[in-house]
Amino acid sequence: MAVRKYKPTSPGRRFMSVSEFEEITKSKPEKKLTKAKRKKGGRNNKGRITMRRRGGGHRQRIRIVDFRRQRDGVPAKVVAIEYDPIRSARLALLHFPDGRKAYIIAPDKVEVGNILVCGSGAKIETGNVIPLRDIPVGLMVHCVEMRPGKGAQVARAAGAGAQILAKEGKYAHIRLPSGEVRLFHLDCRATVGEVGNKDHNNITLGKAGRKRWLGRRSKVRGVAMNPNDHPHGGGEGKTSGGRHPCTPWGKPTKGYKTRRKKPSDKLIVRRRRQ
Repeated sequence: MAVRKYKPTSPGRRFMSVSEFEEITKSKPEKKLTKAKRKKGGRNNKGRITMRRRGGGHRQRIRIVDFRRQRDGVPAKVVAIEYDPIRSARLALLHFPDGRKAYIIAPDKVEVGNILVCGSGAKIETGNVIPLRDIPVGLMVHCVEMRPGKGAQVARAAGAGAQILAKEGKYAHIRLPSGEVRLFHLDCRATVGEVGNKDHNNITLGKAGRKRWLGRRSKVRGVAMNPNDHPHGGGEGKTSGGRHPCTPWGKPTKGYKTRRKKPSDKLIVRRRRQ
């Protein structure tokens, strides 16, 4: 994949870059594998805004992705690589011998015509889904399950990959894309290889309007607000806050730890931030 840069014909074009989409082989999705995406503007079921700066954006349809991939031993052929508007990774469309179709996260270097297989008897090849106990140490994987049978949850973004560092007892030590080292049960499945579309992080939006197309509204600084809107607001002239960074509701931020104790904490060997 390559990134295309524009000539600076306007301020918005000066730093804008887009994907070449050279790996895309199909323009329209499988209708039966999509469903409508209802816009909520960051609101919950009570109508209250629980996530700020959300709203608007282009119309999108959700692609139904098969994260479980439990059809063991059944070979599936990659017939297309498609674009997904709600995620950074590309999707691969699989056709099974019985006529069924499914979307998966497109692994890097997987092309149209490749045959992918799931299960413990599958070969160690890019795109195949295999239990962690059968994958050699040192290999890069993606779409890793956190609990056996639940479906892929880890390393699903564009260019993401996790490395198997060691196996001890019934757990495997895996280094995640964030740098965190975590224990995964050996019965959990993972897809061999890394996620495609690696140049996604090199894309620059270039203008605020392109951010709005994604449904993300502008962010207003707290020091630019009034005292009744934010603890940093008000004051004579321009100020830099006058207190430690906080949310509009007074909760500390920028380094303040909010993670609660969870049963899964015992599975974290090394955190991403020491």
